[in-house]
Formats: sequence, C-alpha cells, structure tokens
Amino acid sequence: MKIDINPNVSTEAQEDIIELANKIDFFTSGLGSEEAFRKFRLTRGVYGQRQSGVQMIRIKLPYGKVTADQLTRIADCSDRYATGNLHATTRQDIQLHFVKLAESPLLWNDLEDAGITLREACGNTVRNVTASFKAGIDPNEPFDVTPHAHAIFAYFLRNPICQDMGRKFKIALSSSEKDEAFGFMHDIGIIPRLQMQSGVAVRGFKILIGGGLGAQPFLAQVAHEFLPENQLIPFIEATIRVFDRYGERVRRHKARLKYLLNDLGLEDFMAKVNAEWVALKNPLYEIEQSAFDNPLHLPVLPTSVGQESASNDEKEYSIWRKTNVFEQKQPGFFAVQLRVQLGDMPSDTARALADVVRQYAADDLRVTPNQGYIMRFVRAESLPIVYQKLAELNLVEPGFDTTADITTCPGTDTCNLAITSSYGITRELERVMKAEFSDIVYNDDIKIKISGCMNGCGQHSIANIGFHGSSIKNGAYVLPALQVLLGGGFAETGTGTVGDKVIKIPTKRGPDALRLLLGDYDSRANEGEYYNEYYRRAGKNYFYSLLKPLADLTTATDSDYVDWDHAERYATEVGVGECASVILDLDLVATTLIEAEEKLQKAQETFKKQDYADAVYHAYNTFVTAAKAGLLALSVPTNTQIGIVNDADKHFSDGDGRLKERILSINQNAATPEFASEFIADAAVFLAMIQTKRAEQIEREGAPRSQAVFFGLDS
Repeated sequence: MKIDINPNVSTEAQEDIIELANKIDFFTSGLGSEEAFRKFRLTRGVYGQRQSGVQMIRIKLPYGKVTADQLTRIADCSDRYATGNLHATTRQDIQLHFVKLAESPLLWNDLEDAGITLREACGNTVRNVTASFKAGIDPNEPFDVTPHAHAIFAYFLRNPICQDMGRKFKIALSSSEKDEAFGFMHDIGIIPRLQMQSGVAVRGFKILIGGGLGAQPFLAQVAHEFLPENQLIPFIEATIRVFDRYGERVRRHKARLKYLLNDLGLEDFMAKVNAEWVALKNPLYEIEQSAFDNPLHLPVLPTSVGQESASNDEKEYSIWRKTNVFEQKQPGFFAVQLRVQLGDMPSDTARALADVVRQYAADDLRVTPNQGYIMRFVRAESLPIVYQKLAELNLVEPGFDTTADITTCPGTDTCNLAITSSYGITRELERVMKAEFSDIVYNDDIKIKISGCMNGCGQHSIANIGFHGSSIKNGAYVLPALQVLLGGGFAETGTGTVGDKVIKIPTKRGPDALRLLLGDYDSRANEGEYYNEYYRRAGKNYFYSLLKPLADLTTATDSDYVDWDHAERYATEVGVGECASVILDLDLVATTLIEAEEKLQKAQETFKKQDYADAVYHAYNTFVTAAKAGLLALSVPTNTQIGIVNDADKHFSDGDGRLKERILSINQNAATPEFASEFIADAAVFLAMIQTKRAEQIEREGAPRSQAVFFGLDS
C-alpha cells in the first residue's frame, strides 16, 4: 500500500505508518502469523471488533487534551473512515469504530498531520496517560499536573522499555487529594503535594502503585508519601523495568503489576525498583513547565455578549449553571462541562463544538473520565451565549458527573469480551432517573457505572452503584444478567474502595433494582449521610435481601430472556480478548529468532544515534528474546524474563552464573558509550550462538513441519 505522507507528520510517525501499511499488505496476502500481527497492530491502536472484518481505532489523547482543530480532524476522519461517531472513553481517549483494516494507516496519517497519535493506545504498553480533567484550573490543586502528564506521555512513547511487556500499564495523575483521576486503581497513581523544606514549598507527589480493576480488583499501595518532582519519571521508568523483567507472561489473567506486587511484597518490589536507578536513562529528570503556564488562545470577550439572553427558560439555564459549570482558580473564568450520553458524539456535533471552543474558550478541550468534555477559560460574561450555542447542539443536559450521568462501556455493540448490552441498560436507567428522580442531577455523591463484562472498562468496581454484564442459566435457557456491586468509589476518608458483589439479577430488572436502591436511600439514610456510609451501616446482607425478589427466576417472563436493544432470544457469545501478546506460529523458534534479530538491529541503530540507554535496553531484549528462542528449541517452558535468564544460564553456559550476570548487568551499570558498545557486542555473539545451535538441531532432527514467516522478513 502506498501512502502519501502528510507534510506535518514526524519522521518517527512516518516510519510507524509505513510499517503498519506494509505489515497489513503482508498479512492480508496470507503470509505471516495472525497472532503476531495482532500483537503488532495493537500497539498501533488498531483493535479488532466483535464484528468480523472491522476494527476499532483508539486515538491516544494524553490527559484527554484535544484542540478545536484536532477535534475537527477526528470528526472528519470518522466521516471518511468510520461511522461518523466519536466515542469518548473512561481513559480520556476517543475511539472510532467499524474501520476497515486496510484504511487504518490512511486514518493514522490524517490524524498525525494534526498532531494526534495512535501509537501505544492499545497492546502491552504504557497506555494513555490520564489526568484530572480539572488540572490547571482546579481551585483545590497545589499545582498543575498537566506538564507532568505530558512529560510522562512523551518520555515513554516508543520507549524500548515498554514496547512488549507482559500486559498493559496504566498511569493516572490527580489534581489533588480528592484523587479524581482514580490513581488508587492504576498501576501508578500520582497525587501532587507540597512539602515545606527550609521554609520553601517544594513540589512532589504521593505515589500509589499496583492498583487495578478487572475480575479481581486491587487497591493501590503507597510507595511514597512524598517523591520529589525531579524523581517522578525516573521512578516510573524503574518501576516499568522491574515489571518488564519480573512480570508474568504466560498466564494473561495474572500478568498485571498488581499481581507481581502482591507476590513480591511492597518492600521487595521497592528494593528492585531502587536497584534499577544506576542504569536509568535519567536518574533525575526536570520537567519543563513554561509551555503550560498560559492557556492557548484565550478568548476575547465578544462585544455583543451582553445583549444575549441566557435562554427562554431561565430555570433550565439556572440548573445547567449549577450542575455543569464551576468557577476556575483563575478569577473571572469558568469551566463548562458537557454531559454526553454513552460518550457518543456525532461528527457534525463535534465540528460545531469545535467552533464554539474557538470563539468562547481556550483551545484546550479535555475528554473526561465520565465520557464527557470540559471547556476551559470561558469568561463569565460569555456563559449565557455559550449555553445557547451548546443547547443548539443538545449539549446542555444537566447533571454532569452526577448520579444521573452514567459511565458505560460499549458492551456487546462492539466488544469481543462483552456479555450483555451496556448501552441499552444505560439509556433505560438514565430515562428512569429523569422521569422519577428528577432532583438526582444535583447529587454528586452516588456514581453509577456499567460494564458489559467483569473486565471493568466501565469501572463498575469503583462505583457507588455498579453493574457488570453476566448471564444466568434457568433450566435449558440462559438469561442476560447484571451483577450488582455496591459501596465502591472514592471514600470520604480519602482512600479508594472497591464495591461488594451483592447479587445477580436479570438485566431487564435493572431499572427496578435502581428504583429500590435510590428509594431506599431516600427513605432510610440519615441526614447528611453519604451513600457509602449508609451502605456500610446497613450492611451487604440488608441490600441482598432488598434486591433478592428481583433474582427470583420463577417469575421470569419472555422479556427477561431478551437483552436491552435486542429483539432475539439471548445467547452468550464471547470472543477472544484483543490484548494478549501470545504468538502461536507453528515454528515459534524461527519467529522468536527473527524478533531477536530485529531487536539487535534496533540496538545498533540506536547506538549510532548516541542514545545509549535505549541501545542498552534493546540489547537486553536481544539477549532475552534469543534465550527464549533457544529454550523453546529445547522444549523448555518460558515465562518471565528473569526466568528465561535463569534457564538460559543453565542451558547455554557452564551454569556458573556468568551468562546471567552479564545479562543482568543492565541494572548494574550506567549507560555509557563504552558499556553500551560492549553489551551490544555480547548480545550479538549470544544471538549468533543460539542461531548456530538451532541450525545444528534442524540438521540433526529435520526442519519443523511448517516454517512460519514473520511479516515477510528473511531470517
């Protein structure tokens, strides 16, 4: 496929786009491994959908930031390559669905021309770096974490230490101790703090590690109460290096950082992190902040704004002001929050919104974790006309980030792993609240979140009221079901909590469950009692008894066997998840040796660019990948990198530990030109030795039944 690269695309992105196009051509020609290709495309933001032959494209927006021009470009790309819809995610990305695989490089080219990347939006990499959507304008923040979020994103993009980990890695920065970015459920959570030292306020961070959702949620542990600002990126780098070396790689469901931390314990894990420091690319890293000191394109007050009336309905405008607008820490400026049902925005609406941003706000729109958007630096005098403009776009629904504003994943609409429809139940629950609990738009204590399965993309585990898709067998038939979770979220004590699984009910009874839960809270909670306080006081058993009648399948009707948004009888259809990095070639050894060659080539190329730290890590990966190939040839099981190194020392040296010591010298030496040169040379010798052993084995035993070809590269 020939692509005319747009003029503003960086050299690195050009190489990415052309490589993706070449790999697609090769794979669709019937060559190469499907699993290896999947591993490759995921790290380029190309994710297979539930529907055959089409892809979801995940657009990586660091800390959710998107300019007006970028939003317009995404909308144009959705029209050209997708469905004309922009789906905002809980991790501040935007996704486009139903994209043809062959057109994904063209789409990426158009996005990169506007400064938007797909690189490492999916796959076993450092995913999108999220941050509080209020960062920089939050009246409660000690300082703006936006520069730090951007620096983390830029530092780890294409970084060799995180291109092929055992699983994905997620980082979040909150603006304050309120932890609105949910650092407590991330691999690394970062909370800004000021510490007085010699009478001077010094910037630093509370660091949380090892959090995660999914089928087995873990709350993060405190690694540092105060980490100096210039140690933030080095700490993250050291943590990722430890995860890369010691993390699980065979049992995908156990391959997240939370399990490694649980196995090692915090003390041992932190010792390993500290041991990496001498080998870091930057033992200290100063973060440039001046570029973020002033908002982009601050709006000029229109001369006609004072003559505009707020609305024909002052009551609606008043509710919107109260629930969707807040005053920034900058005097005279307000943030306008846009509630977007399901996170879905038509492309025409997105383009019109971009025009509103250009005229009335700073050029810094941000996607929010509850799948909405926030306009920043709107002048107080402009609020009435902004309301009018947004009302024309149906973007003034009140109750942003309140109980009425449900967070949800796409569910069975597009996801392979989903069990039930998330969209259908979300629409119905929001309809029930609007009709029967109209004052709920003022309640920001109870958050409702829904996922289509237990994996948690809708963040149901950290909701005060959460639901995830499931199924229930009733005789010969299966019903779509909802697992009800209660009591999760950010606690009033300043810590995160995971919700309790209370009961499973048919999904069509979800609205009745919500009526019971909200009605019970209204009638029985004490004055001023938060929902989670009430839940803990009443107890899990109380809520189980409250909802138990809804779980009675003897009263099941025909409609209970049909999921929301469907007309046919329900049947479970769950596909294979898209985040695995397992390669299933018939000749794994050949494939793995070619990967080792590629890594050695990268080490040599990077060394020539005098980027010695990256060159060393590429050489380390050459050692590990070559050792894995050699062990596979001997039918020795492989898993963690440290396990591979240990076994390689047994099988490919005298067992005296010298090979292991040489490979692991990566964390004993600074990345000087001398060390990098020697380490790369040793990796090349080791790879050649493994290749020779493999050739001798084939000569003795014969070639494998099928020699797998990896992306058209000659071995």
